[in-house]
Amino acid sequence: MHHRFAIQLITALLLIGPVWAVELKQASLLDNYVWRNNADWFGGLSAIHIAENGRHLIAVSDRSKLITAQIERDGDRISDIRILGHWPILSSKGRILKGWAGDSEGIALAPDGSFYISFEGVHRVVHYAAPNSNARVLPRPREFLDLNRNGSFEALAIDDRGRLYTLTEKNRTAQGDIPVYRWDGSRWSTPFVLPARGKFLPVAADFGPDGRLYVLERAVAFIGFRSRLRRWEIDDDIARSEEALLETGTGTHDNLEGLSVWRDDRGRLRATMISDDNFLALQQTEVVEYLLPD
Repeated sequence: MHHRFAIQLITALLLIGPVWAVELKQASLLDNYVWRNNADWFGGLSAIHIAENGRHLIAVSDRSKLITAQIERDGDRISDIRILGHWPILSSKGRILKGWAGDSEGIALAPDGSFYISFEGVHRVVHYAAPNSNARVLPRPREFLDLNRNGSFEALAIDDRGRLYTLTEKNRTAQGDIPVYRWDGSRWSTPFVLPARGKFLPVAADFGPDGRLYVLERAVAFIGFRSRLRRWEIDDDIARSEEALLETGTGTHDNLEGLSVWRDDRGRLRATMISDDNFLALQQTEVVEYLLPD
């Protein structure tokens, strides 16, 4: 009796298995490149934007540094990253930002080539016309003033209509959800929330070329970091069709904090993520790339 039941169970699992494999949508690792540079200002990279079909990179350090670089590739793997330029991120008065005021965390490029940067220490989103230009600080509603000092705007994204979205790392609604703030060019609103799941906290976001919102999340353990990548369809200010594309074990990657979603020369959807090494010798700057399901 027990022998016949075991055979039936194994048969059922074999039949179910292929169906589950078809329905499960997951990211697959393409490359993990360790980016090294001896400059004393290099490190703490918390945001990334990939352009020119994966050949150009813009990164932001959490110590108010903007970097542009050329990416050399050998097939699906990165062979070299060559820095083209670097600039201090300036205040509205043209001064170099320092301390909590200079805790720059997220970047989003506008259609006209200008860009926005989100800051976590002093909670704000700032517009820059060019890398060496002065800041134009967007209005700061009263709600921003009470956010967690080291847990606010790490994530910043821009949709195909030019609207900005930023997420708080640690602050939650009364129901425990992640508030999403949107700037439409004249005012801030909270069009929707995202469900918080487990111990993961949002640290980066991007709208992919498929129009979906992607959010990179991090969980910190004593022996390392875990990463998770989720995405949603945004329809009439409602986040629908949540998918978890990636969830790593502790130590699989370093402290991934930046995210850019793009299509390569073959039309494949990719996610490039970058790690913040916190300027510590025990950590490293990783550029990690995953192939995503469409």
